[in-house]
Amino acid sequence: MRARLCGILAVLGYPAGAIAFADGIDAACARLEPGSFDMALVDTCLPHGSGIELIRRLREHTAELPIVLVTSPGTDAEIVGALIAGATGYLLKERDDIELTVCLRGALRGETPIDPSIAKRLLAALVPKTGLALARPAPPASAKPLLSARETEILVFINKGSTNREIADALSLSRLTIESHVKNIYKKLAVKTRTQAIFEARAYGVLN
Repeated sequence: MRARLCGILAVLGYPAGAIAFADGIDAACARLEPGSFDMALVDTCLPHGSGIELIRRLREHTAELPIVLVTSPGTDAEIVGALIAGATGYLLKERDDIELTVCLRGALRGETPIDPSIAKRLLAALVPKTGLALARPAPPASAKPLLSARETEILVFINKGSTNREIADALSLSRLTIESHVKNIYKKLAVKTRTQAIFEARAYGVLN
């Protein structure tokens, strides 16, 4: 799998010397410095700990780093746990190199690549049971909206997979303005990633 990833990342412009590997949580965190990596690729099954715990620790270290699982199909609890921990993508090793290349290129652009089979399981597990919606009752009609009209508009673009630059162009705003709005959205929803923001917004009824 390491050899496959090296080949895929080479297509994306990353030579072997720009790629670092670690076989456990402590080794991975020891390599991480602010701004030192463009993306982290994580497996759920590590020889010295859980991939989900590694995601949590990486996310605590840096809020902006794209963290993508490249793993075997896990349980529903593992999938949701990884996304809640801060994963920005969930891909399966069984996909071919072209599919993984396209998805990882999207992750580097700020998108949230989720394998179609994983997305289907998430919808089946979360939507019909309405567990998230039941956990957080919608505010009364007279209450102040959780997000402003502009923040909700931006969240709709995020839900479509748009990057900050694409949102800025669509709304004729600066990228810094969009980034400021996104930070406010994260703060109001108490989240750290775009994926978490989408889940929370749906739970609150902000996104239908």
